Amino acid sequence: MGIDLVWMTFVAIVAAAGILIVLEHRHPYHQGQQLFRAGFYLDMVWYAILQSYILSLVIYGVIGLVRPYVDPQSLGVFRSMPMLAQLGIALLVHDFYIYWFHRLQHAVPALWRIHEAHHSSHDVDWLSGSRSHPTEILINQTVEFLPLVLFASPEVVLLKGCVDAIWGMYIHSNIDVSTGWLQYIINGPEMHRWHHADDEAVTNVNFSTKLAVWDWIFRTAYLPKHRKPERYGLGGDSYPATYLGQTVYAFRSERRNS
Repeated sequence: MGIDLVWMTFVAIVAAAGILIVLEHRHPYHQGQQLFRAGFYLDMVWYAILQSYILSLVIYGVIGLVRPYVDPQSLGVFRSMPMLAQLGIALLVHDFYIYWFHRLQHAVPALWRIHEAHHSSHDVDWLSGSRSHPTEILINQTVEFLPLVLFASPEVVLLKGCVDAIWGMYIHSNIDVSTGWLQYIINGPEMHRWHHADDEAVTNVNFSTKLAVWDWIFRTAYLPKHRKPERYGLGGDSYPATYLGQTVYAFRSERRNS
């Protein structure tokens, strides 16, 4: 594996971002949305790079340090499985977890505080999905990667991080795409953009990340045929525009609920 897989996953993420940017320009869900919109550099530098990509490299480095001290006999049968099988199981199990945790974040005020930043952008595009409060990232990535550190092959961590990044960009992208019956199984922007809509008539819907099937099974799916969200965000302009401001804002005593 070594440095080659690190660079391969990095190139894959950058290439996917480039493709999504082109598709947003040529087939936009909303006309007139700009690439360098308000909050672009905030999302790119503070959230996408510092919180997402660099953190994934740190986790990978920790795996390399810890692995020699872990007794291989204690790792069970999971690591002996083919890498693609490990990756598939990790994606499925974590996706089921994240559906329910995401749903709880919209139902429990304390959890909504650390999720609110993710909904604060007025423009939903390939990059806006990276905006998440550091506490939310800490919780989710600990739950996500700790079992992989202990039981999975090290390559799985990088590969899953790559899939997570690309899929997160895709479901938030400003692309007018219709996947037909696949949207009952695989999640995409046609459903997830409704999750970010600032629309009082549409709340607590479309919590799925990669597999839309969870929303259909647990009856939180919303996919109208002839309607699009008119606006996104939290409503108003009172939410802080800086990384520090958004981080601190979650711990203020007076908060809006979901």
